[in-house]
Amino acid sequence: MRPNFSHPHAMTMWDFSWLERRWPGAGYEDWDNALGELAERGYDAVRIDAFPHLVATDPDREWELLPVWNQQNWGASSIVRVRVLPELTDFIASARRAGIKVSLSSWFREDRENTRVTFTTPEAFGRMWVETLRQIESAGLLDEILFVDLCNEFPLRIWAPWLYADQLSRNAFRSGLSISAPLVEVMPAEASRTEARLAEWMAASISVVRQAFPELDFTYSFVTELTTWRNQDVTALDVLEPHIWMANNEYSDYYDRVGYHFERFDSSGYDNVVARGREEYRSRQDFYDAALFRAIDTAVEWSRSTRKPLYITECWSLVDYKDWPGLEWDWLLDINARAVEYAASRGRFVGMATSNFCGPQFAGMWREIEWHQRLTTLIKSANVDEDIRATRR
Repeated sequence: MRPNFSHPHAMTMWDFSWLERRWPGAGYEDWDNALGELAERGYDAVRIDAFPHLVATDPDREWELLPVWNQQNWGASSIVRVRVLPELTDFIASARRAGIKVSLSSWFREDRENTRVTFTTPEAFGRMWVETLRQIESAGLLDEILFVDLCNEFPLRIWAPWLYADQLSRNAFRSGLSISAPLVEVMPAEASRTEARLAEWMAASISVVRQAFPELDFTYSFVTELTTWRNQDVTALDVLEPHIWMANNEYSDYYDRVGYHFERFDSSGYDNVVARGREEYRSRQDFYDAALFRAIDTAVEWSRSTRKPLYITECWSLVDYKDWPGLEWDWLLDINARAVEYAASRGRFVGMATSNFCGPQFAGMWREIEWHQRLTTLIKSANVDEDIRATRR
């Protein structure tokens, strides 16, 4: 059931949008239509949030989710009510009809009871994923799963709060603050994958899921600490999925120079991108392109050293963007095209995105059908190194 790695998949990320953005005009109200348009653009794989914490707790319940932001067009920008099953299996069945494989991940969206923070051991975390995969298996859809990313961009606090639940509780107690106090006052420091406990968490949780589903590939996706990969133990991972952008702070100072700081409920960051984003890139294009290619080469070296294949579903130009007054798409399309061409030539990618904005809610990119078709054709025809292909013969 594992992919044979004979050729790369052309992928996109539909995160939690596939379930949350279902109001008229939000892009995902008709899955057959959205997935058909994705196939028309040449894609054959999609990565989505499986909401495993909600499936394991009560898959049939209607959950009320709180917004993670109101400035981004991923997911809902206000409170939204969702049910995960049978919606999850219905979506995967729709993807099968469109000829599109599905990769599962999770951003661990927050509900009213903050259910996500209750899975505080790797064993419980692994069992949560086992229960989710059992639901897909019962629907006869397990062969549609390309790989499973147990946590998006591990170990960022925003997506992995369960990893910090005990520290957060103790910090709040020590400071005399309630758990609902402003997080900046009580939040523990971001964990590092160079810590043995994080390697142990990944290994132990994957072991639980792999024992139940040995036919699947498992990983944790990463966005930080790409330059320190030599100090990280990724032995337990079947594949690597780093997220790489020209604007990644490990490789360039682009966002600092522009004045964008990932503001989630404040438009000031986007106002700065409108004022300075394009001009800053154009003024130092050679520097920023070289930084992006260097980041790609880092991932390639990591893959060669560990002999693990690469997937990438979030990538290339800016981390955050949208259809917004003053934000044009042409320069992002150019950056992403050059990055795809470069990465596709490296022989290590078995799945590759053209952008993290490749979804129907990003009209300025979605409408560029020929651009998508050119790049997805390039991705799917790229060579995969022999050592990777040999692992699946």
